[in-house]
Amino acid sequence: MNENVVVLGSGYAGAGAVKSLESHLDGRANVTWVSDVDYHLVLHESHRCIRDPSVREKVTIPVDEIKEPSTTFRQGTVENVDTDERVVELADGADVEYDYLLVGIGSRTAFFGIEGLREYAHTLKSLDDALAIHDAVSEAAAAATRDEPATVVVGGAGLSGIQTAGEIAEYRDDYGANLDIELVEGLDRILPNSDPQLQGALRKRLEQADVNIHTSEFIGEVDEETVYIGDEIEMDYDVLVWTGGITGREAIENANVDKDDRSNRIFADQTFETDDDRVFSIGDAAIVDQPGDDPAPPTAQAAWQAAEVAGKNLARRVKGQPLTTWTYDDKGTVVSVGEKAVAHDVKFFPLSTFGGKPAELLKKGIAARWIADVSGVGNALDAWPDM
Repeated sequence: MNENVVVLGSGYAGAGAVKSLESHLDGRANVTWVSDVDYHLVLHESHRCIRDPSVREKVTIPVDEIKEPSTTFRQGTVENVDTDERVVELADGADVEYDYLLVGIGSRTAFFGIEGLREYAHTLKSLDDALAIHDAVSEAAAAATRDEPATVVVGGAGLSGIQTAGEIAEYRDDYGANLDIELVEGLDRILPNSDPQLQGALRKRLEQADVNIHTSEFIGEVDEETVYIGDEIEMDYDVLVWTGGITGREAIENANVDKDDRSNRIFADQTFETDDDRVFSIGDAAIVDQPGDDPAPPTAQAAWQAAEVAGKNLARRVKGQPLTTWTYDDKGTVVSVGEKAVAHDVKFFPLSTFGGKPAELLKKGIAARWIADVSGVGNALDAWPDM
């Protein structure tokens, strides 16, 4: 009897691993793919929906256009993983049994115990989140007057925060909306822990887009009207978006695998194995060991690369073959600020940091390549104009 291999999640990690697993299994196991939505979201382009909700058609790919017919898809929300019984428990009461499991269900937003933040802030972890931000910004803009602009505060100036602020600025300009956009970062610089040249280039483009940048003071509290920053700043808002960090999903809290106590993300080695030899983990749900002191970064680029090896290793485990290790290969960073983009340390490019049309085309090309990899060139060409 064939063994059952179950993959959880339809993000970069899950979708990519399913494609890889199918190509390496040779029909040696039954594959079941579980996700709470029946599509893959190109998450690093989901901020485009903040400006234009119609882009949802380009950044969502139905699972049937990704998986092979032999793979069973189950739509459902994972509530628990019982590693002793080898069962994934879904919210609708159904159980999915497994012989081998790949946990790739991503992460959720971390609120760091900041009072009021969970209650009042929008997040950007799903398509519904992006559409909700669009609706909130649109409503705020409609209520603004010539003398009293609506204020949108974006908390966290990492990749998601910068791109969110950029899209809201494009929305403002496209529709002539009277909006003030405030980007708040607790650390000293935007895109913390990145190269100063990249930070400076992004800051310049944000300022050109009339985004007001506030650094070096953390958000300490939020109520329904005001963001309290540091000891002295009180910033009234109409829309608040929080992009300040990630933590593990509640569904794996009770899974009997080694996890980080603070973030609840699963520890995995370079083969994606956990301390349970039946469970693998990948993407934001995991802390994947790497050479040196730092684990793999929780980025789309890392999940994309890792998925190929993770799927191959699941197939190798089923076949009783030795596993291969994965080492993250940083191919550079490309960040959009509305229609503009900045690229840094991109392989095979002679310039360290650059913008303009080359960076914009590169940003489009990265999204198009991923879409082509998981669902075909036709979908990639269709999505190209909106990336």
